[in-house]
Amino acid sequence: MGSGNFSARFFSHGSISSDTSNGVFPHESDYELLGAYLNSKIVALSLKILNPTLNVQVGNLNSLPWKRDIQAEYKSNIIDNALSAKEISEKDWYTLETSWNFPCSPLLHSDYRESRLKPTFDKLRAHCREVTMEMQRLEEENNHIFIESYGLQDELVPDVPLSEITLTCNPHYRYGGNKSEEELEALLLVDTIKELISYAVGCMMGRYSLDHSGLIYAHSGNKDFEEIYHRGDAEDAKSGANNIPLRSLRLCGEFKPDDDGIVPVMDLDWFSDDATNRFIEFLKVAWSPQTLEENLKFVADSLNPKRGEQPVETIRRYLSTNFFKDHLKTYKKRPIYWLFSSGKYKAFECLVYLHRYNESTLSRMRSAYVTPLHGKFNARMEYLRREINALLPAPAPRKLQKDLDLLKKKQAELSAFDDNLRHYADMRITLDLDDGVKVNYGKFGNLLAEVKTVTG
Repeated sequence: MGSGNFSARFFSHGSISSDTSNGVFPHESDYELLGAYLNSKIVALSLKILNPTLNVQVGNLNSLPWKRDIQAEYKSNIIDNALSAKEISEKDWYTLETSWNFPCSPLLHSDYRESRLKPTFDKLRAHCREVTMEMQRLEEENNHIFIESYGLQDELVPDVPLSEITLTCNPHYRYGGNKSEEELEALLLVDTIKELISYAVGCMMGRYSLDHSGLIYAHSGNKDFEEIYHRGDAEDAKSGANNIPLRSLRLCGEFKPDDDGIVPVMDLDWFSDDATNRFIEFLKVAWSPQTLEENLKFVADSLNPKRGEQPVETIRRYLSTNFFKDHLKTYKKRPIYWLFSSGKYKAFECLVYLHRYNESTLSRMRSAYVTPLHGKFNARMEYLRREINALLPAPAPRKLQKDLDLLKKKQAELSAFDDNLRHYADMRITLDLDDGVKVNYGKFGNLLAEVKTVTG
């Protein structure tokens, strides 16, 4: 069902069809041939005649003019094209973090990676253009064969616009609309960088690793985390066609996962292990310390920096204000990194990896972060008061007074959050992953952000 052209996709063993997502089960020898046919201009035209509504019925497919006796040389070309198109589509799908066989950010793939991020992206982008054009060629060639075979040269043309080449790496399809090439390229760059940041957060959490490609840890309760994470060659990344050899994802040093799966996302640099500082470390290891400043600038420039903002400030602002919003969209309101938030003034916020949460996580959050932050706030407020008093009887500079007033509000918010956090920590809540994110996310009251969005 959909408002666009009808399309058919190969599905693997174990997939389930339904009334709204019907499956066709052809003879094995017809698999690729029928797949190519169902995605051709012939079928698009036929279905518009047979059923001009949004919902294509099984009976409509049974009524299609299917010719199995296509000439041998044509049949061979169609099958080869279909297999090539399938391979391109699979590899494109594997670049998505939500795909079953996601290996790593494509920017970390050895085929594209340079010592600097910009030329890495440029190389990846050139590859994406090539595969998009190749997919367009394959589809148009199959259309040409089918059109000739059915004698419809006067009715149809084989051309397929770029907006119908359904690859995620194709901005014409991904974003659509009447956008210029410059706008499309800018959107693709932004999303590619955001996806890199998301992958980096996954490495911080231990979900992914720069030592292995593919999913590393997705068990429950942080159980056997160290053993599983450091298992080594025996469980080296199993990521299908995109498998990447052991230790090929890092160029310099080692990037260790967070000790407890708790990563602060603060608007200021209160913790050395917050998401911003750990992302800086990630860039050093995945690329090089020598190119860090250039790489930070490239990342920041793609995130709509404010005037006068330094690259690290831009990245910090994205992580503390927009990362979780993007994460909710990516995972369709079922986040795997949960945002614990003190509230309006963002006195304290941190991400917790769902699969590493355990009954002691909230106690750890209090002792390692919330309690020390009280002391840091008090010290900062005392410093600001001294600065203001030193200027008396002259009025305090606006910024100093503004910073002090904001810190007072944050301290009050943090105290209320700490009381609430202690209450839930004493409950020692456990999660049953079989209940799903929606149920488990609702167990923590207002400690978490976007509760209504997630739980409905």
